[in-house]
Amino acid sequence: MTSAVAYELAQVNISRLKFPLDSLELKDFVDALDPVNASAEAADGYVWRLQSQGGDATDIKVFGDDWLIINLTVWWDTNALMAFMYQGQHREMLARRREWFEKVAEAMTALWWVPAGHLPTVAEAESRLLHLRANGPTPYAFTLRTSFPAQGAEPVSFAVPEDLGCGV
Repeated sequence: MTSAVAYELAQVNISRLKFPLDSLELKDFVDALDPVNASAEAADGYVWRLQSQGGDATDIKVFGDDWLIINLTVWWDTNALMAFMYQGQHREMLARRREWFEKVAEAMTALWWVPAGHLPTVAEAESRLLHLRANGPTPYAFTLRTSFPAQGAEPVSFAVPEDLGCGV
């Protein structure tokens, strides 16, 4: 893409672990993190991903919950994100997610448009998830199933109910 692109797509997904990251039950998941992250970085349309000094984001807190892990990335658009999500090793990981993560009732994934070059923060991602939970898909926070165009993707103010946490 060229620098003329005004917006890029941010995506967050969080997951509630069933077991500690260093457990035998999560070994396949943890072992696949580096290769899957490398394939994301090599994918067409990849822009950026949140990572700590360890090279992934498994030790970055989200919603103050030790059992939640976060994946926060930026892509050119929804087509680029979907092309990566549903191919190769990432697709294999998606197929096994119920082995490693709790099934949670509330929205755990949100998408939103950011100005090109903007790197979203964890607080921003939490805000978008809470907005999606409270209001359903809107231009401020949406899903792949119900998405919105980047044009006019300006932030909106909203009130978040206090009971929107990450319960199981």
